[in-house]
Amino acid sequence: MKRKQLASLITAAVMTAGLLAGCGAPAASSSTAASSTDTASSASSESTPAADSTAATVSEIKLGIWPEDTMAEEIKMHEGFKKTFEDSHPGVTIVPAYYKYAPDTFMPMAQAGNAPTIFESWYTEPQKLIRNGLVKDITDVLQERGWLDSISPSVRALLSDENGRVYGVPRDAYSLGLMCNLDLFEQAGLMNDDGTPQYPKTWDELATTCQTIKEKTGKAGLCLLAKDNAGGWHWSNIAWDFGAELVKDNGDGTFTSQLNSPEAIAAMEYTKDLKWKYDALTDDPTSEDWGTGFTALGTGAAAMYIAANDAVMQPTQANGLPVDKLALEPLPAGPKAQYSLMGGTPYMFPANATDEEVNLCLDYLEIMGKSPEVSDTAREGWIADAKQRQEGGVPVIPNFPAYIGDVVTEQNKIVEEYSNVDMKLFNDYFDFSKKDGALHVEAPGDTQSMYAELTNVLQAVLTDENADVTALMNTANDNYQALLDAAE
Repeated sequence: MKRKQLASLITAAVMTAGLLAGCGAPAASSSTAASSTDTASSASSESTPAADSTAATVSEIKLGIWPEDTMAEEIKMHEGFKKTFEDSHPGVTIVPAYYKYAPDTFMPMAQAGNAPTIFESWYTEPQKLIRNGLVKDITDVLQERGWLDSISPSVRALLSDENGRVYGVPRDAYSLGLMCNLDLFEQAGLMNDDGTPQYPKTWDELATTCQTIKEKTGKAGLCLLAKDNAGGWHWSNIAWDFGAELVKDNGDGTFTSQLNSPEAIAAMEYTKDLKWKYDALTDDPTSEDWGTGFTALGTGAAAMYIAANDAVMQPTQANGLPVDKLALEPLPAGPKAQYSLMGGTPYMFPANATDEEVNLCLDYLEIMGKSPEVSDTAREGWIADAKQRQEGGVPVIPNFPAYIGDVVTEQNKIVEEYSNVDMKLFNDYFDFSKKDGALHVEAPGDTQSMYAELTNVLQAVLTDENADVTALMNTANDNYQALLDAAE
């Protein structure tokens, strides 16, 4: 099915369900919309996508992006999408096949030919999946549909091989910033006259700001993660600001670990000081993961947390922080640089998927509203999204664009119309993310394994005041290099 044919036929009812900007946990759900099954299912055959004439050879699609069992509202929404899809694709059945991507489970699943027809990953994973032949080249399908040139160049690069062939499409993207609980900043006397926080501009300032917050409020200045891979993920941004290049791409398919460079060691020494010199952190960082960080921020247990624009629902709607008490600012600068880690979630397809199956999955994504299409029905979906955020106490702010072109302009018009926050609390973050060279993609190689090694070091230095940082980083470097060598 041609993309334009599909987009012109999707009903306003379906698209009202179709686009809620990603603001939940990165792996919590494949869908980012809100509607009801009744609404989505009521679309007539005249107003739903026409069936792809080639799809008759495919009898079912295993939808790995189906929500997990505990997400009742998300499932209800997808049931509506499923009904709409099946009505317009006679003979093709959507099979719910919820799958939460993990490197250790996907490899054997894909090799056995049992992977879902479409699944979500992280932007750290495509290059590894591409190198190992585990995902499908969908360049020609995207070109035919008119999607290829609509993908943000920075995102497209993450999904492409060395020849520019593309293996996925974006669900969303983000860049890391510093979320601030303004209640605590107010109590600490750290507010400007214009209602903006006196947020730290450097990592050294962050340490002293945390001290002030702890002294004035008794609460932690920063919630730092050190429980799982998310610890290494956040910490890598600090390391870059100290001048570290954690992994060197040798250009021949091999990688050299540099976790024990002087710059990386200095960044870890700084992190150790946050705990033992400045008393800047929550009581036990080794118990803090992605979700508990938002709980700490939203409930006022910590004043700052490293997070992104796609997760503003977490401290507010999910944890009770009023929308006017949340600010999102740029991450501080280090002694050598200032970066914002860019990441997000792609949709990908196993290597054994056919073009027909990929096209059917992309039809489903279009019904969800996950496409670069600009239309009246898409606008109605974006309006419904903005209204739902207003009603739910979620900041209505711009998305970090995974697509480019008119879709971004039109979405931002609606964000401006329905905004429920003072954008002074977010403008510095967005302005910084637009600067040349501000965004830093995640390190190459086996990135998740690198994060795990770094988290091991974080756990050691944040529980032992006498931990030998250099020795720990040497061990982490050796361990990670061994993994990189084994993967060659």
